[in-house]
Amino acid sequence: MVARGSRELIVHCSGPFDIRPKGLLPSTRLVGKEVLLVYAALPPLRRRLNELTEVLDPAERTRADRFLTDGSRDRYILGHGLLREVLGRTLGCAPHEVTMERGRHGKPHLPGNEAYFNFSDTKDAVLIGLSPDQEIGVDIETLHRRVDHDAVAGHYFTEPEVAWIRASGPAAKARFLDLWTRKEAILKASGVGIMDDLHSLRVDRPRNAFMIGHAEFIAMAAPEYHVRTMHVGPDHFLSVATERAVEHMHLVEVV
Repeated sequence: MVARGSRELIVHCSGPFDIRPKGLLPSTRLVGKEVLLVYAALPPLRRRLNELTEVLDPAERTRADRFLTDGSRDRYILGHGLLREVLGRTLGCAPHEVTMERGRHGKPHLPGNEAYFNFSDTKDAVLIGLSPDQEIGVDIETLHRRVDHDAVAGHYFTEPEVAWIRASGPAAKARFLDLWTRKEAILKASGVGIMDDLHSLRVDRPRNAFMIGHAEFIAMAAPEYHVRTMHVGPDHFLSVATERAVEHMHLVEVV
């Protein structure tokens, strides 16, 4: 029996796969059933701090100045400056000419849906996902991030997921990050970005069918998501969520 105010969500999960960045940013637009992932480690990107600061709009510069530490400020500038650079290349305009709007829960998008994109950053890297024809959510995490994965999993994960993490021994933190990035990517693809439905999302099996009850999530989430999880080197874990299966996924690195 389906409870009033709830509905089913299906999540297909694959991975984790080891993936190595290949090639440069494409000079042509993506076509249907393709996804482009742009990955950048922050340490080598710091040499471009001044250059990427210049492409931010006034609101972004104001927000950057509000950060209390130089590290957080620089990460914001590098990530959002690179995002503008990538979107400018996609749209065929200068980075500072890119116009973005935000949905009612803050997810940025391009007016007229000229392309779909999502952005994620972690302590030492950023990730941008681009799709030509469907909503996309991405999340990246670093193994070097300090987190009490056992306590967080116990609060936000399903009981089978918690049991799987706790049975993983030395790999427990890696398994936690795999599942965490999947959940975050789904929420970001939906445009909701809420935290309180994480405990209802099950993402540890190839096919997960479950009920969701949060009103905004019910309204905004697609009927199903396809999530692919990847490891970039030994330190970075990322997941990509789309409403439909993706045939080709390209990962490029900006250095």
